[in-house]
Amino acid sequence: MHTVTAVAHRGDPYRFRENTLPSLRSALDRGADAVEIDVRLSRDGVPVLLHDASLKRLWDLDRPLSALSVDELRGLTEDGVPTLEEAVEATEGHRLMVDLPGATPDSVRAVVGAIADCGAAERTYYCAGAQTMLAVRAADPAAEIALTRTTLAPPRAAVLDAIRPRWLNYRFSLLSRELVVEVQRKGLLVSAWTPDTKRAMRRLIDIGVDAITTNRVDVLHALRGVSEGTLS
Repeated sequence: MHTVTAVAHRGDPYRFRENTLPSLRSALDRGADAVEIDVRLSRDGVPVLLHDASLKRLWDLDRPLSALSVDELRGLTEDGVPTLEEAVEATEGHRLMVDLPGATPDSVRAVVGAIADCGAAERTYYCAGAQTMLAVRAADPAAEIALTRTTLAPPRAAVLDAIRPRWLNYRFSLLSRELVVEVQRKGLLVSAWTPDTKRAMRRLIDIGVDAITTNRVDVLHALRGVSEGTLS
């Protein structure tokens, strides 16, 4: 069984609320090599960890993030929604996979700039669709990118040339051994999201994926039977 990198999806969401500092720390304690986080901007332009556009699902508050300053956000969630800077500090020494839901060119520049200001560029990589990753590439020509794929249609050569991803990041159910081999033969790494059953994780390990993003990182860590991943 080869070593696969264990990426914790939004931290350890089965034990702690997703995209919070306790969730990130728990994931690392349970064997994650990297933590995937979702980053958006508050009304005053501060990058914070939140997947949704509003606080409704996670915090039962029907308030859009875009209408809240970071101080208002802290008050409403009792400091539950961390800033990107706080997340970088909490994950020191580990990799960060930054997803950018609802991104615009301006928000991408703000997030990429914040990562650089925190001194975390070398341990951060970004995932999302082609338009957002083009914005990341424009903001940082050296950024490491995982281009997210939701279909089996191969990305166009012009898109790959413009984005220059290191990874193709597939919905796990799309992947086969043949596809993994084909992508790796082109010099790219293959990551999969988001299997949560042992059966699905075993299949992905068996077909040779390089990384798996999961909500159950402790299960993946136990399955692969090693204490270190392969991201470098």
